[in-house]
Amino acid sequence: MLSYGSYVDGQDRPGTKWVYTVRASAMLRDFFGSVRTKRGLEKGAMAPEDAPPEVIGRCAVADEHEVEAALQSAARAAAEWSAAPLATRMRLVEVFHDLAREKHDEIVDLMISEGHPSVLARWEAAGILANTSAPTRAFLASQMELRVSTEQRELTVRRVADGVVCLNPPQNATIANVLLGVWALAAGNALVVRAPRSAPLGVMHILRELIAPALEAVGAPAAALSVLCSDAPTTMRAWLESPLVDDVMYFGGSRQGIDFGARCVAAGKKPVLELAGNDICVVWDDADLDLAAEALTEAFYGSGQICMVPNVAVVHPAVADTLLAKLAERSAAIRPGYPEEPGTLLSPVLRTDLFKAVLDQALEGGAELVCGGRRLDVESEPDAVGGLFLEPTVIRVDGLKGARDLDAVRHETFFPLLPVVVPAPEETQGLLESVVNFVNSNEYGLRNSLWAGSPRVIDQFVAGVRSGGLLKVNDSHIGFLPVLPTHGGTGLTGGPGGEANYPMLRTSHLQGVSVAQGVRPTDAVFADLMKEASA
Repeated sequence: MLSYGSYVDGQDRPGTKWVYTVRASAMLRDFFGSVRTKRGLEKGAMAPEDAPPEVIGRCAVADEHEVEAALQSAARAAAEWSAAPLATRMRLVEVFHDLAREKHDEIVDLMISEGHPSVLARWEAAGILANTSAPTRAFLASQMELRVSTEQRELTVRRVADGVVCLNPPQNATIANVLLGVWALAAGNALVVRAPRSAPLGVMHILRELIAPALEAVGAPAAALSVLCSDAPTTMRAWLESPLVDDVMYFGGSRQGIDFGARCVAAGKKPVLELAGNDICVVWDDADLDLAAEALTEAFYGSGQICMVPNVAVVHPAVADTLLAKLAERSAAIRPGYPEEPGTLLSPVLRTDLFKAVLDQALEGGAELVCGGRRLDVESEPDAVGGLFLEPTVIRVDGLKGARDLDAVRHETFFPLLPVVVPAPEETQGLLESVVNFVNSNEYGLRNSLWAGSPRVIDQFVAGVRSGGLLKVNDSHIGFLPVLPTHGGTGLTGGPGGEANYPMLRTSHLQGVSVAQGVRPTDAVFADLMKEASA
C-alpha cells in the first residue's frame, strides 16, 4: 500500500498515528466490514502487513508541532522563492503540466479508488490540464508584470507574492482542488496544505508526485511545499493565530466560509474563499433543446455533489413542456454503480433525509415532480431504506416570483435535484429583462449559462448578467476551457470581494516600482508646476 508521513521542509516525517484509506468500491460492497478493517488498522488491532488489498494506503496524522514546523519552514522558503524570476516560476507550472499529462492514468485511478466515477475522474484530470495549459500560462504571466520606459525612468507595475499561503481543500474533489495550489506557488508563495482526514491519500500522493518534483526541477526550495494530514479545527486555529501566515485558501459551505473569512480578516490574513455555488442555466425559446437538455443533465453528475453543476434551470414557457420531456428521458439513463464502471455517473449521498426534506418542501410549496425522487441501490433498484444513491430528480416550479421561497431554488442543495423554473404567463412581458434580474439576484455567483439562438438575446444576456465568475453560452456548463477561470465567484460563493479565482492573482498583490537615472528630486516634485507657471 502507499504510505506517507507528513511532508515538511522537504522531508518525510513518519507518524505514530495513521489514517487508512479503503477502496471506495469495497466500501460499497461491504460497508461495515470495510469500516471494521479501517478502524482495526487505525487502532493497532491489525498490523499493516495484514491489511487486505482493498486498503490502498495510509497517511500519518500530524500533531501541532508538525503544523508549526510546516509554517516555519514555509516562511523561510517564501523569502527565497519569491525572489525567483517570473520565468522560473512559470516554468514550474509547465513542468507540473507535463507531469500531470504523463501521470494522467495514475491520477484518474487514484480518484476512482477514492470514489469518483471513472468518467468524472477523467473530466477532473482534463480540468487540471486545461487550468495549466500554455494559453492559460501565457495569460496569467501577462497579468503579473507590465514595464514602461520613459526618458529617465523604468516604470513597472507588478504583482508580488503575499508570502505563506495555507490551503484547506474540500472533502469532495480533493485532488483537483488542491492542485490549484500550483498557481499560488507560481506567484512566488510558499504553500502549506492540510490533507483532510476523510480523504488524505490522494492529496498526499499527488502533491508528492507532481508538485514536489516540479519544484525540484526548477531549483525551488523544497520547503516551499508542506503537506499535512491533520485535525481541521486545530490546524485552522494555528493558521489564524500564526504571524507567519499571509493567506488562507478555504473551501467549504457558505455560512461557515463567510464566518471563517471574517476571522481571517480580523487576524490580518487574506481569505481566498471557494464556497457554495447555486448555478443557473437559462434556456430560451429558440435554443437547441436537445443540446440544452444534455447540458442540464450535468446537474446530476456526481449526484449533484459538484459545486459547478447547474442547480436551477429557467426555461422559456414556450418550450418548457418539450424541454422537460427531453430532460426526463435523459435523466432516466443516468445511473449509479461502482466507480470503476464506465457508465456510472451517480455517487453515494449520505444525507438522503435532507434530500427528502428539501423535495417535500418544494412539492408542498406547489412544485410538480417531473421524474425521480427515490432512493436506489448500487444496481439502480429502488431501496427506500438502505439505498445510498438518489434517483435524478426534476421538479417544475411555475413563476419566477416566489420561486426562491423554495430551498431547492434558493440554495445549493448538493443533491441530484434540478428545479426547472418556468415563468408564469403574466411574467412574459419584458421576460428577458426579468430573467436577467432573476440571475443577478441569486445570492450565490459561481457560474451561469444560457442556451439561445438569437444574437440579440445572447448580447442582452451577456451585457446584463453581472453575477458569477464565469458565464457560458451554448456550451457545457461544467466543461473546462483554457484561459477562463475554473473557480471563484460573487456573493455567497466568494464572499466580500469575491470574483473569478485565479490563485496566482488572488495570492499576490499589486506593487508599482520606479527606477530612475539622473533625476533631481526637486525637479521631480516641482518641474511640472514651474512649467505651468511660466506658460
